[in-house]
Amino acid sequence: MRRIGVLVLTAAIVVGFATNAQAETPAVAVAPQYDTAHVYVAPEDFDKFVASLVATFGGKATKQGVFTVTPTPSLTMSQLVLTPAGSVSVFGFNTPIPFPFGAERTGYLVTDMDTAVRAARESGADLIVAPFPDPIGRDTVIQWPGGVNMQLYWHTTPPAYDPLQTVPENRVYVSPDKADAFIHDFVAFAHGKVAADEPKASGADIGRPNDTFRRVRIDSAFGKMAVLVTDGHLPYPYGRETTGYEVADLAGTLARAKSTGATVLAQSYAVDGRQAAIVQFPGGYIAEIHAAGK
Repeated sequence: MRRIGVLVLTAAIVVGFATNAQAETPAVAVAPQYDTAHVYVAPEDFDKFVASLVATFGGKATKQGVFTVTPTPSLTMSQLVLTPAGSVSVFGFNTPIPFPFGAERTGYLVTDMDTAVRAARESGADLIVAPFPDPIGRDTVIQWPGGVNMQLYWHTTPPAYDPLQTVPENRVYVSPDKADAFIHDFVAFAHGKVAADEPKASGADIGRPNDTFRRVRIDSAFGKMAVLVTDGHLPYPYGRETTGYEVADLAGTLARAKSTGATVLAQSYAVDGRQAAIVQFPGGYIAEIHAAGK
């Protein structure tokens, strides 16, 4: 069995570094139900995608609208899908998408935008889109070591979403060169903790069952994160999924997804005490879906 990646710092050192940084930056996270996966689809696929997502996971969608959500002129269809397994912000641009939008994997609600920007910068993030107003608040886009882009957002009127039944995982793929810097910096910013640092996790989690790789799990008030440290030799569709959704019944969930136009790209497989599969929804969004193993 081959090992993918190199472990440079131990989890204890990472946590130690983060503890020092946390003493210097305020906590700005709200709760996991406000961590929204950002999904960009073509306008003609917009309604099909939203319908498939709700049919698969349950929940509801907010009223659809057309807005400018970037600091430069643009128009996009926009809708928020609130499911018991995670929240999704859906965008269907009617105009060309301004750079660097479309590359951010998620949006995190913060308690105060200016405080969050300072905390992110002090924790090692690069501010790649300076804060700007949107129709209901303010936004910014940051980048962490390893090229991981995230949006931070703040609403003029604080939103109120129901707590999640299961908290999804952000699945972040990074190289061995940048893994420790990313983990250290994000944990510091999120006031999180390294829940597990597995240097020889099963490669089944990245489509390489005969190999091992380093997998780091992070918990914070923003939600869960799985950091997948690889050499980039990933069989399709691994690396294309940005979120892993936990469900109670994987077979039933996959059946509902397929009945509404989704395609199962990786059939159910066992890994890390769970059963998982990779699904592509109408419009192209790829997600990991998993349930606790029996």
